[in-house]
Amino acid sequence: MSSGGKRGGSGGNDGRTPPGKSRTPQEDEGKSGHAWRTRRVQGLGTVRLGPGDEGPVRLRRTLDGEEKEKKPFSPRTPHPVPPRNLDAQDRDAEEERPARPVIIPRAERSIPFEDEEEPKRKKAARKRTVRKNMAKKPVRKSARKKAAAPRKKAANGQSFLDWVLKGPAASSSSMFASLSVPSFLRPRRKRKAASNAGARRAAAKRPAGKRAAKKAASAVGYWAALTAAWGGILVGGVVFYHALTLPETEELWNVDQSTGVTLVAADGSVLANRGGFAGAAVPLRDLPPHLVGAVLATEDERFYSHLGIDPRGIARAAWVNLREGELSQGGSTITQQLAKNVFLEPDRTWSRKIHELLLSFWLEARFSKDEILTLYMNRVYLGAGAYGIEAASRRYFNKSARNVTLPEAAMLAGLLKAPSRYAPTRDIELARARAAVVIGNMVRAGYISEEEARQAIEHPAELKGYKGSDSVNYAADWLLSILPSYAGRPNSDMRVTSTIDPKFQRIAETVLREALARDGEKLGASQAALVAMTPDGAVRAMVGGRSYNESQFNRAVQARRQPGSAFKPFVYLAAIEAGMSPETVRVDAPILIDEWSPENYGREFEGPMTLHNALTRSVNTIAVQVSEEVGRKQVIRTARRMGLNSPMRPHPSLALGTFETTLLELTAAYAPFANGGNAVIPHGIDRVETIAGTTIYERRGGGPGRVMSPRALGAMNAMLQDVMSEGTGRRAQLSGRPAAGKTGTSQDSRDAWFIGYTADLVVGVWVGNDDSSPMNRVTGGTLPAAIWQDFMTRTQAGVPVASLPGDYEPSAYAQAAGGAANDNWPFSEPMEAQSEKARSFLDRIFGVVAQEDTSSDPGAGAGASDLKPGRQWR
Repeated sequence: MSSGGKRGGSGGNDGRTPPGKSRTPQEDEGKSGHAWRTRRVQGLGTVRLGPGDEGPVRLRRTLDGEEKEKKPFSPRTPHPVPPRNLDAQDRDAEEERPARPVIIPRAERSIPFEDEEEPKRKKAARKRTVRKNMAKKPVRKSARKKAAAPRKKAANGQSFLDWVLKGPAASSSSMFASLSVPSFLRPRRKRKAASNAGARRAAAKRPAGKRAAKKAASAVGYWAALTAAWGGILVGGVVFYHALTLPETEELWNVDQSTGVTLVAADGSVLANRGGFAGAAVPLRDLPPHLVGAVLATEDERFYSHLGIDPRGIARAAWVNLREGELSQGGSTITQQLAKNVFLEPDRTWSRKIHELLLSFWLEARFSKDEILTLYMNRVYLGAGAYGIEAASRRYFNKSARNVTLPEAAMLAGLLKAPSRYAPTRDIELARARAAVVIGNMVRAGYISEEEARQAIEHPAELKGYKGSDSVNYAADWLLSILPSYAGRPNSDMRVTSTIDPKFQRIAETVLREALARDGEKLGASQAALVAMTPDGAVRAMVGGRSYNESQFNRAVQARRQPGSAFKPFVYLAAIEAGMSPETVRVDAPILIDEWSPENYGREFEGPMTLHNALTRSVNTIAVQVSEEVGRKQVIRTARRMGLNSPMRPHPSLALGTFETTLLELTAAYAPFANGGNAVIPHGIDRVETIAGTTIYERRGGGPGRVMSPRALGAMNAMLQDVMSEGTGRRAQLSGRPAAGKTGTSQDSRDAWFIGYTADLVVGVWVGNDDSSPMNRVTGGTLPAAIWQDFMTRTQAGVPVASLPGDYEPSAYAQAAGGAANDNWPFSEPMEAQSEKARSFLDRIFGVVAQEDTSSDPGAGAGASDLKPGRQWR
């Protein structure tokens, strides 16, 4: 008999139910007249209870398929469970059966008994939760992580590269996973609190903007802290690395003598001594207060209050530079400048700036403010080869720094901003203007009164110059200005072997002085300059003005003037390379190009003439026509190849030399005509060595190489020789010595040039005025040609006669007249038309392939131009 039958068999009647059969509640109700009740009892499930007020109470489980009553169950109503009535046989079987454990379903353990009035909505929601929880299967933690990883990846869909390029597009956890950040640095997720209707309602009432702001602020704070931490680690590593690579500081106090330079001539004689030889270090207490005040007011007004760097000064300089749109002020302190000048190179790199900051902090921690200022004033470079305030004072004013006046102190302090630019030896007026700015700074800083400032500005400093005041100092100043590019800035004294010839230098000075004394006043010419060099570019003499005592401004290398017709040889060289010949005919007639019409010097036109005659007589109209035919850009390329590096614009007047250049550069550009067609680099230093004998620099090599074919060289030398024999340069003709050259005159006779050469020497002469005022009908064929002829006569006496390089046969050009243009001419086509494979390294630098043409002679401009008077060029 089943247990269900046994339990159902204990009834309230005297009769027994047969084994295997149980009576239904309907039968019981019919006998007793009382209804059965359905109840849910913990541990037993759903049971049927009989009436408790009369008769025996029966208990029975609900059978499958029976309709369950929906009457709510309340635990407050007592429903006693009747004991089971078992007979002896059943009791024995029950005792032998082991106790069966009561298993309570997991879902029912957390569900308390509820009141009958509990809303049906809550009961339905709870039942759904129970069913959902029962449906879940327990998963191990590792499996959950593996299952979550692909879901996160699919949800995020962003790699580390995308995160870097496009910004974060996923949660912080996915970004940390892509960055491989350690787990202890990842943000901890907040656990989800148990569902609480009150909390949900409070969150719903809170404004969404505040929640978003709070979340954003939390994220920003976290990322800011993380960035600061990693940034600190990175900065610390950079500082540590640069601290290990700091330069040595043992020579810091070696200021008894600034770096000295001994300039030696080509014959071994001493030209000049500069730098440390002028004076030793001066303690700060021995310097006048106005000199110290001038330096502080100009360079570092808060020197005694900062710790090596000045944030206020940096911010002020940045604001001024931003407002003015240019780099007009700097924020470096005196300590930073000392670190840069003494220990570091002047290159502009981040590494150098970090070293500068570290050394500044080290100097501030190691030395007092007075010691730092003493070091600075005795080690700083102040132009013209002078290192330190004492050397500069003796260099410019021929006195000790202990005795300088207020105007002189202001001029020295003004040099600190840009020593080469504001050096009084370069431009005394610019140096005085800078000194006036320094004086104004001193008044604002309270170092001097307004009355003292007015007196200093009204009586500016006068340049007394170096002890040796002859013209060799022009050459010495130039050599010292280019010395750092050869030897840097070594800490030891140097011996520089130059190319200057003392004999040539004295002759050049004498010739200029005599010519200006003889003709300068009546011709309205107050200044002149001369440069002489060998055909390989070695400068033998340089005179930059009438008197070095009166003006240290070097007009040979610093003054930029228009060369005028002295530029025409490069125009005709481009024409020869393009296939024309000296016998090519063009028409001297008025022309109009872009509403501009050139005029000849005599304002007359002579009609058809050859290029040979046009260059000899310096005809402007034909030079412009040739430039337009060849192309202005091709003319510029030819001039660049020869050595003219000054800015040139492709204007129609380019052929007449309307750009500006220096005498040294123009003279060097004529050197290829004298040396066989090789470009040169003008130089004045052959060797640099320390006093101990260590070689720092030694010149080797001959320059850029060939830039002109032998045929073009012969044609140009033939035409330029005729300029001196029968053209505008007849005044410069030498007796019994082949020479060639070209005159040049700028508009209104403001500048007059003559550049000439022999096989042994190339010499350029310039005559004019410093204020660019017109002279009295001075041309390149008058006073400059006379100075050139006088200098060459004195210096070339006794030198063997040699012919100029290159051969020219007019018959060869005549035979080729009317023929095809020379396609094989190495410079006959624009650079754009040349193949890249046919271009050498020098070609890519200087604009052409320098190779000799071995083809047949070129035609004489086949098909002469059909130019007619009045033809307009567009």
